[in-house]
Amino acid sequence: MDVHRLVEGRDLWIGGIKIPYEFGLDGHSDADVLIHAICDALLGAANLRDIGYQFPDNSNEFLNIDSKILLRRTNDLLKEKGYRIGNIDATIAAQAPKLNPHIPTMQQTLAGVLGISPDFISIKATTTERLGFEGRKEGITAYAVVLIES
Repeated sequence: MDVHRLVEGRDLWIGGIKIPYEFGLDGHSDADVLIHAICDALLGAANLRDIGYQFPDNSNEFLNIDSKILLRRTNDLLKEKGYRIGNIDATIAAQAPKLNPHIPTMQQTLAGVLGISPDFISIKATTTERLGFEGRKEGITAYAVVLIES
């Protein structure tokens, strides 16, 4: 899982695509909450620790980096360890903006980065019925579960 706060003055990147919205996500990189959750799930499944360990947020190397680069590097780490992605199941929790229209483009984009079929990437979007920080439009959370194969 990953979470980022919504702020003014940043572009909103989710699933490797720029989504038109008045706020963006705050973070050291481009703060793509969905890609970060997927990276963490992949790294954890392969016993490679987590995204903060592999790509520290106190390193200038990763300042404002495109998270698709982090996802590609994560996939490379998996391959080095003898794994490949079986499938990805992810959920994004956000009151706004509406993300469902963007899901097919996210799937295509992520599939291209990972070199897998979009059919192996499930992305769902939900609201929190105006509850919690997501419901107050203060931030966005993403959850991901993955299957990797050796």
